[in-house]
Amino acid sequence: MDKNAEGYSDPTAGTALRNIDREQEADRLALISALMPLLKKQADIVGFEIIGRITLKDKETGREYR
Repeated sequence: MDKNAEGYSDPTAGTALRNIDREQEADRLALISALMPLLKKQADIVGFEIIGRITLKDKETGREYR
């Protein structure tokens, strides 16, 4: 990631890409944080309680969140 198309070292671009990845991950975690109370409330409305871990898979990246 720290090399350009010609194969030369490019630490600035590598750092920028890592920062973008970090920001996108923070955005995904914020969405999950907002989703969890909604899931718990929906379960409560229909008379259930979530008692175990919920695994979510990001359809775009394929990453799983536990």
